[in-house]
Amino acid sequence: MIPVKVKEIAFDLSMNPVLLLVDEAEVKVLPIWIGHFEAHAIAIALEGGTTPRPLTHDLLKTLCDEFGGAITRVVINDVRDGTYYAQLHILKKDSESVVDARPSDAIALALRSVAPIFLSDKVAGLTLTMDELFSEERQKALRQLLEEHRKAVKKSLH
Repeated sequence: MIPVKVKEIAFDLSMNPVLLLVDEAEVKVLPIWIGHFEAHAIAIALEGGTTPRPLTHDLLKTLCDEFGGAITRVVINDVRDGTYYAQLHILKKDSESVVDARPSDAIALALRSVAPIFLSDKVAGLTLTMDELFSEERQKALRQLLEEHRKAVKKSLH
């Protein structure tokens, strides 16, 4: 297994959130497309923010704590048909349980629990280098999209 951390939440050309997981050297990256609500929950945890009422991930962490459990790690363990799968490892007393989860939910919980995140060897084989992810062609397309967006916003203000 390879330890990773959340680098950031980026957006693709259609403005869909993409979770970027990087290795410790920040050489390899695994992009995982996630939902907007999950991106929001992860962003709050990354910023150390709180909300007036608990979000679902806050509630799950509180329940885990109240029942004597602790999230010890998250493993992004598989990919099938372009969908990633994850496992939450929860320790209660001297017994560990492994629970299937969506990677975005598992990572939102890991960040709140300060638990490490890992990629299985199978998933780690799918990582890209930063240069592959942010190729000149992709950067050019993103700059064009941002310019079009800027023009549309400017036009709507007049």
